[in-house]
Amino acid sequence: MVGIVIVSHSENLAKSVIELTAMMAPDAEIAPAGGLEDGSMGTSFERITNAIESVYSEDGVLVLMDMGSAVMTTEMVIENMPDKKIEMVDCPLVEGAVAATNDAVLGLSMEEIKDDLAAASRTPKF
Repeated sequence: MVGIVIVSHSENLAKSVIELTAMMAPDAEIAPAGGLEDGSMGTSFERITNAIESVYSEDGVLVLMDMGSAVMTTEMVIENMPDKKIEMVDCPLVEGAVAATNDAVLGLSMEEIKDDLAAASRTPKF
């Protein structure tokens, strides 16, 4: 199963996104990487690395980020893990997490999940 990592500047936001996805896809392999080790806002290289490792399988890991340094720090983590199948996805964080976890539980590949997440970026809210 493809693993999912949620990277946010806020530990609470990352955990809340996972709480929401668990209502619809409780068996998904998903991990939060939010905030800094002292509980403050920011992004942590170590937290992102640990989250990826915690859900990693040969199917790979997709990483969804909120913004700014979450993207840059995730890029650095991925550069440090060249032997692993990890990709970042540009999509809405909450809608993307829900779609990705549901797809992962259904056994879709990384490419199929990424296609669905591209559609999530274009889906109007009203």
